[in-house]
Amino acid sequence: MSKPIRIATRRSQLALWQAEHVKGLLAAAHPGLVVELVPMTTQGDRVQDRALAEVGGKGLFVKELEVAISAGRADLAVHSMKDMPAELPPGFVLAAITAREDPRDALVSTRYGALADMPAGAAVGTSSLRRSAQIMERHPQLVVRVLRGNVDTRLAKLDRGEYEAVVLAAAGLIRLGLEHRIRARLSPEESLPAPGQGALGIECLEARADVRALLAPLADRTSALCVRAERAVSRALGGSCTLPLGAYAQWAQDRLSLRSLVASADGRRVLRASAQGDDPEAVGAAAAESLRAQGADDVLRGLR
Repeated sequence: MSKPIRIATRRSQLALWQAEHVKGLLAAAHPGLVVELVPMTTQGDRVQDRALAEVGGKGLFVKELEVAISAGRADLAVHSMKDMPAELPPGFVLAAITAREDPRDALVSTRYGALADMPAGAAVGTSSLRRSAQIMERHPQLVVRVLRGNVDTRLAKLDRGEYEAVVLAAAGLIRLGLEHRIRARLSPEESLPAPGQGALGIECLEARADVRALLAPLADRTSALCVRAERAVSRALGGSCTLPLGAYAQWAQDRLSLRSLVASADGRRVLRASAQGDDPEAVGAAAAESLRAQGADDVLRGLR
């Protein structure tokens, strides 16, 4: 292409890393291609004093990047898939999902190596209803408090002693060179990840066949199959990425194995379901139907 390809990105350190990563992948796949970043500050970045669920959800990190694409100020955007709403706006498409990093949640603490080691009343910080519900289910003696901000801000609050521990996505810490801060990687049995956690998605206009062709070599088939199954659970149950909903799929021997859960905000009611198959949308829909049969709709209505 004669014109540079422009990537809309949030200004946070992690978002910029992700955009630079995709820039590097594009440059490797298409030697000579000029790729530029278009950094932006979104509403999700500006509102830091309230939980995301109270101010519109993680879609606040996505919407303004999509506006920039629609207006022609950018050609594509890079997102953490766990931040993506289950339904895209008309005219947009996920052109590629790249190879997934570690999808697990991670415990970071200056004092404790496991949630089970923490004393009653100790404060754990997280911005996620999904994480907080699972922590409260298994460790009701702990106090879960809202923690917002970028990764550096969250770690600084931990280091100042405002929390005894924080739970973050392992992938973000790894990508920022902060893997050494991880005290424990929480197994899916202890903390089921969010749909798409650890994966990057690249969004563009559906009509931009030229951009989609450039992005095609970046797609990772296995990661995409797993993420599609996970997102199908979320879509079937309401589509909000702020719900206390976990979904994690693995692909082996040409078959998907999917685990999912829905929880009440206080962790007192947690519903779990699994499904297997080779079609990601069908597997996700089956897991969602099993959750619904257990009362998922009632649990989720209680959150609204």
